[in-house]
Amino acid sequence: MSWFQLDPQSLAARARGQALPSLSASVWRGILGFTAVSVAGFLPWGVFGKWFRGHGGELPMYIACAVVFIVLSGLLLHRLIIGTGSLPRFYKLFSLAFTAYSVAWIIGWMSLRGHPGSIAGLFAGTVVMGLMLASAFDAWREVVKVILALFVFNSIGYFTGGVIEVALIGIPECSVGGVTLAKPTQLMVAMMQWGVCYGIGLGAGLGIAFHLCQKQARALLHA
Repeated sequence: MSWFQLDPQSLAARARGQALPSLSASVWRGILGFTAVSVAGFLPWGVFGKWFRGHGGELPMYIACAVVFIVLSGLLLHRLIIGTGSLPRFYKLFSLAFTAYSVAWIIGWMSLRGHPGSIAGLFAGTVVMGLMLASAFDAWREVVKVILALFVFNSIGYFTGGVIEVALIGIPECSVGGVTLAKPTQLMVAMMQWGVCYGIGLGAGLGIAFHLCQKQARALLHA
């Protein structure tokens, strides 16, 4: 059973007569939109992380990051859903899916820590999100592809960002535009670029996942 009238028949009825985005268009929308969301979503960690650690610890910081992700995502990504009325439907679906993803990621990370925790969190989070997307769109035939797209691209972005962050932090001096950055600012820049990489990776995965989930609706429109 689909959620929020996102079944193929309802999608096709609302999208009739409209131009449908290609796979590449969906991927680019996901990358550009979610990268902007991700940079904002990393601010509680990159800019206010020290404050959060002194006022409640890591969990409130992760919750704040998740809230920013959810609030901004609808504005920039709702067109990943074809047809009219995509904004409220995207908010309803993504708020549930990203909250579940975040909870699974936090549990995986805080249970194991380090790279094992990151892998466990990414895998658990993307599996949960993929299952929820497939259920929402009644797209169970695509569920394996959806989960793989989310996990592979999310992992690439996440770990690439981590590698670059470590490399930037290890540089004695870092300059931007010819201006040498103080160490705290250098650390913040390193952390925020992780947000860029994470946004590109998961954004690409979301673009592919949403496109796959609406495959049957597009087939109905082309019939």
